[in-house]
This record gives sequence, C-alpha cells and structure tokens, in this order.
Amino acid sequence: MKFNTLFVAAVCASTLLNSCAQKTAEERQLKYTHTSLVDGDAYAFFQIVGEHVATGLVHGDQIQNDADAKAKELGAKLKDFYAQLDPELDSIATAFHVDYPIKGVPATQSTSDITLHPATGTVEEEVQHAHESVSDYVTNVQHELAILKTQFERLTRNTNKDLQKFAKKHLAAISDLYAQAGGTEDAHAHH
Repeated sequence: MKFNTLFVAAVCASTLLNSCAQKTAEERQLKYTHTSLVDGDAYAFFQIVGEHVATGLVHGDQIQNDADAKAKELGAKLKDFYAQLDPELDSIATAFHVDYPIKGVPATQSTSDITLHPATGTVEEEVQHAHESVSDYVTNVQHELAILKTQFERLTRNTNKDLQKFAKKHLAAISDLYAQAGGTEDAHAHH
C-alpha cells in the first residue's frame, strides 16, 4: 500500500514540476538561445520589414524639412503608417519569441544613402539639388514599398495562420501607399 501511495505521489509531483518547467524552458530558450517560434521566412520578414520601418521613420522626419508638397505629403503618410505598424510588429514578434528589432540590424542607417539637404552654391544649383533629393526620396520610397509589399505578400502564404492574418491586414495599406508613391504593379513584378 505504501509503495502505491509513494508511486502515485511521485507521478503527481513529476507531472506538476514538468508542467511548470515548460514555461520556464520556453522563457530560457528565448533569453539564452534567441530561438523563435517562427520559420526562416517569417524571421526574414521581421528583419527586413523592421529595418525598413526604422529607416522610414527617420526619412519621414528628414523629408519634412526639404521637400516639395507632394514629397512632404508622401513622407507624412509613410511616417504615419510606419508609426502605426511598428508597435504591432513589436507585439506580434514578442508573441512568437522574435527579438524585435532584430539584433544587428542597423536601425537608422539609410538603405540608399540619399541626401535630403541641398548643398551650398548658387540658387539654381540649390534648387536643382533639392529637386534631385526629393526625386531620390520618392524613388527610394517606391523601392522600399515594393520590398515591403513583397514581404507582406510572402507572409500571407506562411504556414502560421496568425502571421497570415497580420500580413493580410496590412497588405492593402502598403499597396495603396505604393500606388500613391507612383509604383505600378508591372514595376513591382520585377523586384
């Protein structure tokens, strides 16, 4: 009788300890090994989109100082979109144990190294340089949005249903911004 009681108590104790250890193990897995609950495509999504969101927020501020009305409007819309997207990316990344922003990804580096401030010189040179900078900004925005659109489209086909839902939620807004920046579906197909 004592043996059966001890056996049942041992089974109960091991079950209790094992159920508590699972949560601790998951926390330690993320903390020490940075292993996430997403596949490689989703991890690449967080890396690429996270970098573009960070640089887009910086460029959105910069373009407000030196741009024509159309570029300022595009910059403001893009900055608003990124400001709304960033905390959602952080939340979904946290839910799937992805460090966000991805470690080692430059947060404020420009992907095209465009200059948004005109050089000193004659008035004509400054106007020409400012026009080229704004044109570079719009071209850069088209390229960035094409990359983001591709990443969100890929995520809609991910095996994780929550990530699919997240991507579908934002894909229309990205497509709309891409069209407002002058992007076309034909140009997007070549990216």
